[in-house]
Amino acid sequence: MVRAVLEAGLATELSDHLGDEKGDPAGRGSPNSRNGSTPKTVATEVGDVALATPRDRARTFTPRLVPKGARRVGGLDEMIISLYAGGMTVRDIGHHLAATLGTELSPDTISNITDTVTAEVIAWQNRPLEAIYPIIYMDAIVAGDPRRRAREQPGRAHRRRRRPGRRQARPGDLDPGPRGREGLGRVCVKLANRGVKDVLIVCCDGLSGFPEAIEATWPQTTVQTCVVHLIRAAMRFVSYNDRKAVAAALRPIYTASSADVAETELVTFADSNWGKKYPAAVATWTNAWERFIPFLAFPPAVRKIIYTTNSAESLNFQLRKIIKNRGHFPSDEAATKLLWLAIMNIEDKRARERAKERGKPANKRKAPGRLVEGQTVTGWTAALNALAIAHPERLAGYLI
Repeated sequence: MVRAVLEAGLATELSDHLGDEKGDPAGRGSPNSRNGSTPKTVATEVGDVALATPRDRARTFTPRLVPKGARRVGGLDEMIISLYAGGMTVRDIGHHLAATLGTELSPDTISNITDTVTAEVIAWQNRPLEAIYPIIYMDAIVAGDPRRRAREQPGRAHRRRRRPGRRQARPGDLDPGPRGREGLGRVCVKLANRGVKDVLIVCCDGLSGFPEAIEATWPQTTVQTCVVHLIRAAMRFVSYNDRKAVAAALRPIYTASSADVAETELVTFADSNWGKKYPAAVATWTNAWERFIPFLAFPPAVRKIIYTTNSAESLNFQLRKIIKNRGHFPSDEAATKLLWLAIMNIEDKRARERAKERGKPANKRKAPGRLVEGQTVTGWTAALNALAIAHPERLAGYLI
C-alpha cells in the first residue's frame, strides 16, 4: 500500500511537470516525455519499500515526494530522533529498526540523522538572555567521555522570571574543564557574555568552586547554599533510626529569625545528645555556615523560594535517567545534543498529557506541569515584592 501510494504520487508529479497525463494524445510531439522508471529502495516506518521512480527524457523532473538521493521517507527520521531522545544509543536504534521494521541503517547514518538538530541546539545555547535575574538556581550533572574522565554539565539551571513568575531553563553549557572554579567560572562568564549583567541571588548546592565563580562574575550577587542539600549532607552521618529525631532537632536552626538566633540553636544542637553522638553532622553545618546564613536575612516569602534547588534537580533527575545507560559519549557535542533532545522530549510528553485533560476542572487535572520553560513559581509575587524593597536600585529598570 505504501509503495502504491508513493508511486501514484510520483506519477502525478511527473504529469504536472510534463503538462499531460500518461497516454494522453495531447502529449504527442512534446519536446519532453516519459522515459520509463528507475528502481529505488527507501526505508519507511513499515520497512524497506522498493519503488519505481518515473523519469523523463530531458532529465528535468525533480520529484518532491521522494527527493533524489533520499533513502528514508514517511517520518522515519522523526522516529529515530524520538528514540534517541528517549535514551537509546545509535546501535540500539539500529537493532530496533531491523527487528521491528526490517530496515537496516548503519550507526553512522543514524548519527547523521540525529545531527540534524545541531543547529537548533547551538541557537538555543546562544540565545540572548535578559540583563537581570532576581534568582538563579544552579546545579550540575556529570557525563563520561571515552577516556573515562569525568565530564561536567555545569549550569543546568532554572531562572525565575519577573512578575509572571515563570521558570526557564539555562542553556546547559557543556564544559569539559575541571570540576572547580576554573571550569564553573567559564559557565558563568558565558552567561554574562550573553547579556546577564546582574543577579540578586544564586542558589546552588555545595559544589566546590561554584560560589567563587559566581562572585567573580557578579560581585554583588548573594550566593546561597541550598538548605535541603545542607540537611541531606548532615543526615549522611546519622543512622536511619535516628534521622527523624535529628531532623526535628535541626529544624530550629534553619527556621530561626536571624543569624544570631540560628547560631545559638546550632550551639544548642551541638551540646545536645544528638550533637555529641553525631559530631560530623555538626561539622557539616559549621563548615557551610557562611554560605548558609544569607538565607536568614530574607523574609519568609523569599526564603520559601530560595531554600532549595529542587527545581533544577528535578530536571537533572530526568536527564540522568536518559544518560545512565550510555557509559560515555564520543564528544561534548554528542552529550549536549542528547541532553537537549531529552529536554524537548520531556516537555512534549508533558504537553500531550496536559492536552488530554484540557477542559477538565482544575481539581481533576493530574497531568504534570512544565518542567523547564514557563513553569509557574508559587509565591513569586510576594517574593518579588520583598526583593524590590530590599534592592530597589537594582530592580528599578527590571520592574518597569
